[in-house]
Amino acid sequence: MSDHDRLVLRTEAYADFLSGMNSSAVQTEYEVLHLMRQCTAKFGFSHFMIARLPSGEQQRFAERLVLSNWPSDMVRQYDAATVFHASMLVERLRQTKLPIFAETVLLVNAEGDKAVDAIGTLFAGPAMRNAFAVLMHTTAGEAFAVLLSGTRADPDRAETADLYLTLLQLLETLERTFEAGTSVRDKLSAREIECPRWAAAGKSSDEIAIILGISVYTVSSYFKTATRKLDAVNRMQAIARAMRMKLI
Repeated sequence: MSDHDRLVLRTEAYADFLSGMNSSAVQTEYEVLHLMRQCTAKFGFSHFMIARLPSGEQQRFAERLVLSNWPSDMVRQYDAATVFHASMLVERLRQTKLPIFAETVLLVNAEGDKAVDAIGTLFAGPAMRNAFAVLMHTTAGEAFAVLLSGTRADPDRAETADLYLTLLQLLETLERTFEAGTSVRDKLSAREIECPRWAAAGKSSDEIAIILGISVYTVSSYFKTATRKLDAVNRMQAIARAMRMKLI
């Protein structure tokens, strides 16, 4: 098969994939997560992460994270290290509109400092050694860091363009779920928002009941309805989605 034929087949495959992403039927974060998994595998990567770019001050990674297939223990350790906002990779993203292909360990390294050893080894391993990173913005101007990582080599110019366009459309699809969050806010009552908000602050159901002056049974009831309206499977996922949708 000639290089031209391979390029035609690859372009047609990407076109079909992009068409599926652009479908208005994709409305939930779970559906975008599924598309992101497909995109990651299609381009030869193993892990992905989408996070709101931190502003100048120190901000926890977990509060900025939107979508990821990182192991939960890795997210927890990276969050605890509090290096996301100061990492060399984030700094490089701030300084360019072009995609970056670099070692994933730059998520840990800060300018002039050595990597945090315990966390650096997580990203230095073969499974997440190299990263394709790009800074993207929503139509409202909010900045996001989009990162794919794995063992593959640097993509060529044509594949970089395909990947950039794919990620751009994925972010636009993800943005639709943010807009859906606005309608969710309209559906949630004040109590259905207050209960997850206090839980996110570390309060137990008993403490929330005392704070709001209601019974523990009623707190549980509010959580159940809020979880259903947020299309979540449990309380923790409901809190996480409410945070991502900026409901709490």
